[in-house]
Amino acid sequence: MEREKERIIAYCLAAISLVVGIVCYTAFARTEPEEPVRILFKNAGGNVLFDHKEHLSESGYGLACDECHHDLEEEGARPDACGECHTGESDEAPKRSEVLHVQCKECHSDGGGPVDCAACHAMPR
Repeated sequence: MEREKERIIAYCLAAISLVVGIVCYTAFARTEPEEPVRILFKNAGGNVLFDHKEHLSESGYGLACDECHHDLEEEGARPDACGECHTGESDEAPKRSEVLHVQCKECHSDGGGPVDCAACHAMPR
């Protein structure tokens, strides 16, 4: 009989701990930042982890949003995902990877950033 009481107490404590954990996790959930910190571009040539925060911050490169995003109609607007238009299906909107290679390499060449493929791409094994 004593063992059954201990088991019931243990189950009750486990259930209470679970409920408290769930409440704390949901009550103090972090909000999504207005600007992404990092963006992962997945591709066959090796994924690229783009540090968005470093490119925007004054202590980093200090770029303005419209230096990369051409679709900003008003200040403070969030840009569309590049892949929504840049699918490579039309001449007006070339493939995303082509646009990024031209834009990123040009800026890196002018600003002294890395231009070697392996500097940005994590080569697949």
